[in-house]
Amino acid sequence: MLFTILAALPSANADVIWKILTALGSLGMFLYGMSLMSGGLQKMAGDSLRTFIGKMTSNRFMGVLVGIGVTALVQSSTATTLLLVSFVNAGLMALSNAIGVIMGANIGTTVTAWIFALGMSGSGKGFSLGMIAVPIMFIGFILRSLKSSKAKNLGEFIFGFGFLFLGLSTLTANMRPLLDTEGVKLFLGTLAGGKYWSVLLFMVVGACLTLMMQSSAATMSITMALAMSGAIPFPIAAAMVLGENIGTTITSNIAAASANVSAKRTARAHMLFNLFGVAWVLCLYKPFLKLIGFIAGIMFPGTFGDADLASWDVALSTDQALMIPYIVAILHTLFNITNTCILIWFIPVIEKIVTFIVPNAKGTEEVFRLKYIKGGPMAAAELSLNEANMEIIHFAEICYNDFDYIKRAVNAKTEDEFNEMNAKLVKYEEITDKIEFEIASYLNEVSKGEISQASGARIKQMYKIIGEMESLGDSGESIGRLLNRKFVHKKEFDPDMLKKLNRMLSVVEVAYQVMIDNLRKDKLTDITNAVDAEYNINEVRNALREEHIVNIENSAYDYTSGVYYIDLISELEKIGDFIINISEARLASEN
Repeated sequence: MLFTILAALPSANADVIWKILTALGSLGMFLYGMSLMSGGLQKMAGDSLRTFIGKMTSNRFMGVLVGIGVTALVQSSTATTLLLVSFVNAGLMALSNAIGVIMGANIGTTVTAWIFALGMSGSGKGFSLGMIAVPIMFIGFILRSLKSSKAKNLGEFIFGFGFLFLGLSTLTANMRPLLDTEGVKLFLGTLAGGKYWSVLLFMVVGACLTLMMQSSAATMSITMALAMSGAIPFPIAAAMVLGENIGTTITSNIAAASANVSAKRTARAHMLFNLFGVAWVLCLYKPFLKLIGFIAGIMFPGTFGDADLASWDVALSTDQALMIPYIVAILHTLFNITNTCILIWFIPVIEKIVTFIVPNAKGTEEVFRLKYIKGGPMAAAELSLNEANMEIIHFAEICYNDFDYIKRAVNAKTEDEFNEMNAKLVKYEEITDKIEFEIASYLNEVSKGEISQASGARIKQMYKIIGEMESLGDSGESIGRLLNRKFVHKKEFDPDMLKKLNRMLSVVEVAYQVMIDNLRKDKLTDITNAVDAEYNINEVRNALREEHIVNIENSAYDYTSGVYYIDLISELEKIGDFIINISEARLASEN
């Protein structure tokens, strides 16, 4: 059908349409390659990346260095920002440290710009990374075919790298003749000829393109291609770069729109950082561009010399045009480094500003709401498991709160006091059901993405953990029903019974605390503490059961009260079984 339509068009129009479609296809290859490359790297890093960020951001300067390194590695400042959001939510990182990492992440994105410059500029020098893209993809395909998960992840990265540069090479090759057509030249020339209003216009264009494609890297490649072809002068290309820096913050703010206060503050800090940078560059636009020209003259003395890159009307030679992608990369790098050098000293001020912009919510958040999982999984399935893990810890804390109501229900002196606690136990049973369902649904979405074998096993254990936690909620409701029957039949526990029940409750409470501690550990290698806690529960259960038999034989207390008493001990021992199962599943997920 497409070929029939193209054949019916005049040859000139058909050729232009074909070039446009090819350029769009090349852009799709580029974005898919970027996604594969980033995903492969994040799978290889896995939990090590999360642990590294958590431990190495002790101050603002270390945060900047970590942000640079991690973003250069995963090739996505958005992935870094989303990971930071989950850290701030979990209380593993202070907002001030997260702001430092965001600054570093902006610098880290400039590595991508330099790689693109190498790929584009090299094509005019007889060598291009696009030339070796297909052989690289073959190597990646071979690695992805191996059984080793590490080899598969490395293969995905290499295949994505090759696919990215094949798309970039094809995009550059097809945009040059397309941009040389009279209609395109006239259109872009009109838009770019308005001097300073054109700067604002192309800033908006850069921001919108970044927002639409969800990738500042893709917009950067288009900007480089436009500037290298001469379709837009360098001052307009610089405006697009500024717009890209704004566009990437819009993406993170949209992602945080339905999230909690910490997530919103982190996203707002990212936006403030880039908006400040754009503001001071616009105020010093011509001097800033002249500085870029000065640096270009030092780096490429035989090519640029004294070329005035701040001029809209300067005509670039062929050699200069080939070096333009490098100049765009210089601008992007200088912008982010200078911005960081200025604002790193004002991180406390930025923190106060975003705290003012996003104040704490009034009242307390309802207990049944998820705290860390907001919306769907992150772009990288591997990083989504961090949010799921934080939510599981939160789930454990909710179960522990439920246990407090169990203790109060057991020790209730009056029926009214018990009814109040029993209503809480019924509510918490519903809460645990709902939370288990929502976390399971989230894990199901994560598992649909490209995940490593280790992460697949980890998800399996997470399903087991949340299932056991839901059983803890069921046990609370069962204890409530048991105690309710005791009140209905007008039976009471004597002081000695209550003393022994509280002894059982205390050892179960220790097991709860051990469980939560094990879930919070970055790396769990031993659960002796959980085994000991389970042993103590069983020992107390056995001792109380033997005493109960003797007391029943001696008619030390009412038989029916004794039935409720021993049934209650059995239910508490079941809780201990669920608790040890959780620590065992957590340990299994590490192996």
